[in-house]
Amino acid sequence: MNTKTIKINFQQFVLHPSGVLFWEQKSYLLISDVHLGKISHFRKYGAAVPQKAIAKNFELLQEVVTFFQPNTICFLGDLFHSTLNQEWDAFKKWVTGVRAKIILVKGNHDIISYLKYEALGIDVVEELPLDAFLLTHHPEEREGFYNLSGHIHPAIRLRGQGRQSLRLPCFFKRKNHMILPAFGEFTGSHVLKVKNDDEIYAITQNEVILVSKSNEC
Repeated sequence: MNTKTIKINFQQFVLHPSGVLFWEQKSYLLISDVHLGKISHFRKYGAAVPQKAIAKNFELLQEVVTFFQPNTICFLGDLFHSTLNQEWDAFKKWVTGVRAKIILVKGNHDIISYLKYEALGIDVVEELPLDAFLLTHHPEEREGFYNLSGHIHPAIRLRGQGRQSLRLPCFFKRKNHMILPAFGEFTGSHVLKVKNDDEIYAITQNEVILVSKSNEC
């Protein structure tokens, strides 16, 4: 598994191919837009999504937690896609096996009562300022802070010499903020317009790749 380490405001962050971001100095594992429950929601209304796709989200969550061994796991919004369904029970089971502190920064899809999360020992907050960083769900511009967020599900489209094109999720880094890719299965993505000073880190199944602007469509 090939990760990439970058520095932001003198702090080191590790970018992982799953789309998670690990803040080394704080031992914070940042995960955005998991959208648990979305697969069950689709299946309920007849979509042909395999049942095993549900387990994959939890397997990948456990994989990155085992890899980084964080002190804190912070979900940057849209942890659950909608109302309670069978995936809540799977989530509760997963939480019982996690030693790290868990925090949820609320996203627009997070409509499950905070009391449900508090019963599991999970803190629910609107935003989380940490030193010179601001952790939110929606991207924010706020003086004095570098913003880490999700919500957009950023992607980049790469083109080959012919007509081939490849769309990949990415970490989208600008001067004052970074948007994390969506972690969850079947979440979709949005190709963003790249400016000259942007840094785009595309992710494949096993690698994080710094993409230059010349590769962007």
